[in-house]
Amino acid sequence: MVFDGGAYASTSSAVLINAVTHTQGPYRCANAVVDGYAVRTNHLPCGAMRGFGVVQACFAHESQMDKLALACGLDPVEIRLRNAMRTGDPLITGQRVLNVAPVERCIRDTAALPLPDAPIGGDRRDGVIDAMRLPGGAGRTADRGDIVRGIGWGVGIKNLMYSEGFDDYATARCRLSDGVATLKFATSEVGQGFVTIAPQIARTILGVDIVELDRIDTQVGSAGSTSASRQTWMSGGAVDAACRRVRERMFEHVGRTHQVDPIRLAVDGTDVVDTVSGWRLSVADATAGAEFDETVEYRHPPTEELDENGQGNCHTAFGFVAHRAVVDVDPQLGLVKVVQIATAQDVGRALNPLSVLGQIEGGIAQGLGLAVMEEIIQIDGVIRNGNFTDYLLPTFLDMPQVVATLIEEPDPHAPMGAKGVGEAPCISSTPAIVNAIRDALRQIDGIGKPLDRVPVRPSDICL
Repeated sequence: MVFDGGAYASTSSAVLINAVTHTQGPYRCANAVVDGYAVRTNHLPCGAMRGFGVVQACFAHESQMDKLALACGLDPVEIRLRNAMRTGDPLITGQRVLNVAPVERCIRDTAALPLPDAPIGGDRRDGVIDAMRLPGGAGRTADRGDIVRGIGWGVGIKNLMYSEGFDDYATARCRLSDGVATLKFATSEVGQGFVTIAPQIARTILGVDIVELDRIDTQVGSAGSTSASRQTWMSGGAVDAACRRVRERMFEHVGRTHQVDPIRLAVDGTDVVDTVSGWRLSVADATAGAEFDETVEYRHPPTEELDENGQGNCHTAFGFVAHRAVVDVDPQLGLVKVVQIATAQDVGRALNPLSVLGQIEGGIAQGLGLAVMEEIIQIDGVIRNGNFTDYLLPTFLDMPQVVATLIEEPDPHAPMGAKGVGEAPCISSTPAIVNAIRDALRQIDGIGKPLDRVPVRPSDICL
């Protein structure tokens, strides 16, 4: 693998490690030799982006899986099922995947989702074709009779949290008084929804209705960056641990006040309950006039750098996902319309299913852009399309129907069993779309085109 890092190193070394260690994909692989290079060039510096090197690796291994399926005379789904990774399987680095690894279920559940029932161009009651549902859209350039529909698959694996021995931690504080919990953390909220799930965690553990958020800053300590699909696990783990310590303090207080063994106490709804006698007291009454305050610095299990042979436990945890793309292609004009993306994603435990779905849909939009639209054109280090007229981003009208199902198998290594979900949606959605384009082109002449780069340009299809 050769990465163009631009004129400065930036995060290229870490991106390269991620790419190299994910080249086998979510499949069992007994032997592999992978060489990786991050190269300084006269292009603008490159750095971190959603997926962090795994996007490139996934495009390679999922393109290869389709090639292997053709060579072996197997269905693209079948070859992936035969080789699907399971919990306990080793990576090419020698590290064993100890997290829940429901790869086979991701594939089967995605395959079970319904395909689009509308024909090419949509199904209008008046018999008129909707140009917006054709490749080319409002340009009215495509003829329905020329369009071919293809189906493609992509399956991905993504590491979660920081890797290679990095001291990864997050801090949170919980204060409980008079039935009101107050949380403080330094987690940067950029739309991922942590300010929603943090109060959910507190309500679940403490049995309170009112949870207030203190100002988000680092006076409580660091939370690290909102990246690497880590905040649900790391800051969520810190909030979870701080709330549990406060709960223990509350149980001790109730035990002293009401002559009950604290070990017998539990939270049931909004009450503290004695699990032996059934006696109960509302959390509001239990904490009236009292205050319990705890701050916790949460760390995940340590990782290590790879040795000179590329071996070692360099990653913390992993999440998995499968995507099936349906596309309409005009092979004469090179135009593509992504009709549907179906996906099943390993989320551990969905703390807030609506937020998870938002992450999935947003990641798919980004994967679509990477597949057929977004490209920075540089000549001699100068960007030639430095505006959003020439650098195309997906809009609402470009988005396909997204059919998603969440695979909830709580991970025993994760706080609350929940995995980070932010990066996986944009990793294998890109190769799924490209594999679908290849499938459509193969239907024309039985051969198709290699399409060995993204984004796929119209000229890659029609010339």
